[in-house]
Formats: sequence, C-alpha cells, structure tokens
Amino acid sequence: MKSETLAAVLKVRAEKRAAVLLTNLQSGKERLVEASQLASLQATESELAEEIAAALRSDKSRTIETDDGPVFLNVYNPALRMIIVGAVHIAQPLARMAELAGYGVTVVDPRRSFASEERFPGVELSSEWPDDALADFGLDARTAVVTLTHDPKLDDPALEVALKSDAFYIGSLGSNRTHASRLERLTEMGFDQKSTDRIHGPVGLNIGAKSPAEIAVSILGQVTETLRTSG
Repeated sequence: MKSETLAAVLKVRAEKRAAVLLTNLQSGKERLVEASQLASLQATESELAEEIAAALRSDKSRTIETDDGPVFLNVYNPALRMIIVGAVHIAQPLARMAELAGYGVTVVDPRRSFASEERFPGVELSSEWPDDALADFGLDARTAVVTLTHDPKLDDPALEVALKSDAFYIGSLGSNRTHASRLERLTEMGFDQKSTDRIHGPVGLNIGAKSPAEIAVSILGQVTETLRTSG
C-alpha cells in the first residue's frame, strides 16, 4: 500500500467513516472510495458502485472482475455498536446476543438498580439520562438504537436524538397502540412521517416471540436484516 493511500485509510478509520480500498491486482493502482461518495459514483460507474455497496453491507472484502482486470475491494467499516435504552429483562439476553454478533453494546438506564453489574456482567453501562448518553456517543451509520423501557420519559428523549442521527436501525418496544401514541408525541416534537417511519415499532421480527430471550432473537434478527439488506 502506498504511503498516501495508507494515510487516507488511517484518516477514514480514525474518523469512523466507511470506505473501500480498490486495488487493481494487475496494475497496482489504488483508489479509496468512501460510502458517502457512492451516490455520485452511481451516476458514472453504477456497476462498481453496486459492488462497493454490497461489500460494505456484507462486511466482506472480495475480488471483482472489471474491464481493467481483477480489482480487490478491501472493506474498512467502523465497528458495529448497539445502544440499548432500558436495563429490562429483554435487554439481558439481547446484550449477550448482540455482543456475539459483533456489536459493541452499551446499556443506558439512569435507574441504577436496573443497570447493575450483577444483572449485566461485562456489559458497558451508562447511568446518564438517555438523551445525554446518546448525544455523547455520536450515533453513526454503524449504530443500532433499541429502546425498551415503555416509559416515554426515557424512550422519547432517546428516540429524539436517534432520529436526528445517522443510526442505521432504530427500534422501540411496545404494542401497536403504544407505538401509535409514541408517534403522536414525536410528531408534536416536530418530526415528520418520513422521520418516524425509521422507527421499527413494535420492535423485532414478527416470529411470535413470547419470552425475553425470544423477543431478543426477533430484535437482533431485524437489526441484522436492516444492516445487511438496507445498506
């Protein structure tokens, strides 16, 4: 890798921006393409843009064939993160499952009796109010936010921050009726339908889940589906 290419790669990684390094395996020519550049690249090199987008979604580097010969796509994605608001029963299996799936997990709940080391061994905990905690985290396009408290005083401020961010997934626990009330409150805050449509509510895939662990499976399944198929 050329020194200028290495410097560019280190810069995008330090700034937590998704990018793919293209290296022509015959000529050695290098080109770094950031995820934010894909829309403009689509207009001139649509096939290449689609290959890059697919590599970013899958988190897998690969070799593709082009008119100029084989090109290796080296994926540089920021680490995946999941922010769980509400240290409730569902959060316990969800935190463990998400860590196994490669997410850095933080559970946010100002109720210290809920967010305790005993209930969440080895999991990063935050006792800040959700809006303050999420604002400090700097939610990006590799972050999933899941609110589980059923308490508007905790969930709504978190959703307000999440909806203003690039988080790739936003989900909120509750029945259809609860979610309808939630959408009304968010609309009163000034969010339009396009924004509130980003919220998966009721959260999780419809697999008939009943227990906390089953609901956690449905949530992680939906997060994975969104990450891998929505781009």
